This record gives sequence, structure tokens and C-alpha cells, in this order.
Amino acid sequence: MAPSKGMQQNAPMPPEWAIQSIRSGIVIPAHPLALDAEGNFDRRRQRALTRYYHAAGAGGLAVGVHTTQFQIREPQHNLLRPVLELAAETARDLDAAGGRQTVLIAGICGQTDQAIDEARLARDLGYHIGLLSLAALPDASDDQLIEHCRAVAERIPIFGFYLQPAVGGRVLSVDFWRRLAGISNLVGIKISPFDRYKTLDVVRAVVESGRGNDVTLYTGNDDAIVLDLLTDYEIRVNDYVKRIQIVGGLLGHWACWTQKAVELLQTCKSARGADQMQRGLLTLATQVTDCNAALFDAANGFAGCIAGIQEVLYRQGLLSSPRCLDPEERLSPGQRDEIDRVCDAYPHLIDDEFVSRNLKAWLR
Repeated sequence: MAPSKGMQQNAPMPPEWAIQSIRSGIVIPAHPLALDAEGNFDRRRQRALTRYYHAAGAGGLAVGVHTTQFQIREPQHNLLRPVLELAAETARDLDAAGGRQTVLIAGICGQTDQAIDEARLARDLGYHIGLLSLAALPDASDDQLIEHCRAVAERIPIFGFYLQPAVGGRVLSVDFWRRLAGISNLVGIKISPFDRYKTLDVVRAVVESGRGNDVTLYTGNDDAIVLDLLTDYEIRVNDYVKRIQIVGGLLGHWACWTQKAVELLQTCKSARGADQMQRGLLTLATQVTDCNAALFDAANGFAGCIAGIQEVLYRQGLLSSPRCLDPEERLSPGQRDEIDRVCDAYPHLIDDEFVSRNLKAWLR
């Protein structure tokens, strides 16, 4: 396809294997942050988390993102480099030992100068792609947003990111997504507005841009994971109908119970390949959403969305403490009981046995 107006030439691209891996549809957990009981960075547990995701079959890691806690960038913590560096080193060691290749995605945040600095850091540490948050630009116009994205894309290939407004994201127009797709090294988009209408905006915009074969769609809608992975979208452009799918997930929900997430994605791929809907998958979809309601604290406007993940990883022994950098980031009243409920209700979605069997090796 000939580059459309505004597409960047000679932009940095990920290695071909990483592009193909993403297009195939993989599990990409949003990597949490491990802290000890005093709130210090726990390198041993952080490394154990990366080992867990690798052993569970995750094809990629997203580090420095919302689930990692954006506060790692604050001067009093100064954890962005250590966290990115440790995950990349651990993943590379595991890949070398196991003959695998893990796609490394770094969260990119802030105003343009900060985002460029973070892109350079991620690139220098060996990350293949930057997941670009626009939360720091709540009042920017589409023109300003596109200029910002292009500036970052000159330093590192990018993944678009529709972050839900409830946790700091902003509403983004169809035209913005259409124009973002014109950036030649936009590899994919994480769609996570937790909104069916806005999800469709992104899908439609990518097809209308003419880059439906180049920009890979991933679900970040933790409230609708299975439905996103099963749906075939048909988008009409003039007299042509394009079918497009959301092929994988880049999810905070998949930061825990990750082995089961890998199984779930394969189940959805098999159902798509059979070109028939199994009624049981719709039941499974509601079960996964119910689990997410507990993990992400939907009852309280997602106030405990990070704390819920930390709690599960703490219970499994992967973390030595469930605490977050922000002392106000904790479980909401009743959230612990909700996590208990879904663990009891859906044992087929819980990987406690897998973690217990391997935990000692991951903590070595």
C-alpha cells in the first residue's frame, strides 16, 4: 500500500518477528510493580513476576503502564528505569534459555518532552514498542495529539492506547484514530475505553484509514475480553466490506491468573477458526467479566483496579506485600469479599495450582 498523506518515512520499526507475533494474537500482561512491606522496590519479586508470565506462555510484556503504577516516574520514587531494565533483562535471559522471543512494550507517558525521553529510554533498554498514553494531554486538539504521537514515533514504534476516562484517560475522536493509523510505524492499538461505542470507533477508523491489514487490534477492555476476542467486525468503506478482528489482549486483568488467560485466548482462537459460536463461550464471557468486576472494583468506579491485582498476586505468594506506591491505592470496602467470591465461583479461571507448583523456582 502506498503511504497515505502524513505517513512517516524511514520510521523505526520493530523486528519482523515481533510484528508477526503481535499479528498472530498473543497474551500481553500489564506488568505490576512488586513492593515489600515497607514500600521499597522488591527486585526479587519483580523478577519472579516476569518469570511467571513467561512460564505461563505470555508472548509479550507491557511494562511501565497503568498497572505498573504511573507513580514510578515521580522523582521521589525514580523507578521507571529500574523497572523497565529489570523486566527486559529477565525476559531476555528467559528467552535465551528457552529458545523463545518475547515482545517488550514500554508505557510512554507525559507531555511531549517527557514522552520523547521515555521513548528513548525504552529503545535504549531494548524495548520493541511504546504504548502511548495521552492522559497527560486532556485538552489537546486532534492536531496537537497527532503531532505528539508523531514525535514519539520518530524514536520508537508505537501502540495506540484508548485508556478509559474512569482511570485517567480521555475521549478520542474517530478522526483522531483515523489519522493515527496514518503513522507508518503504528503497530497496533490497545482498545480499552470500556465502552462498546468507542471500541467500534477505533475499529471503524482503522479500516477507513486503509491500514486494516497493518494495524493490529488488541483488547484492553477488561470488562469484555471474551466478546472482543470472538467478534468479527464487518466495516463497509464505499462498496467494499472489510472483516477485521481483535486478535489478542494487552490487559491488566491478565496480570494475574495468566496461565488461564493463555488457555482462554487459545480457546477463542479455536472458536474463530471453526467459524461457529459455541454457546458455552458466551457463558464463559460473563464469568470472565464477573471476575474482572471483582479485580477492578467496578462497584466503586474502578478505585481498586490496581489493588485488586496486587491482592491476588500477594495471595499466590508472588508478591510479599499487596501495597502500592500511593498509600491511598488500596482495596475498596467489600472488594476482598468479591475476590473471594469469584475465586470460589470460577476455579477454572484461577491458576493457583500452577503458581504454587513453580513459585520456588521463580523466586530463586
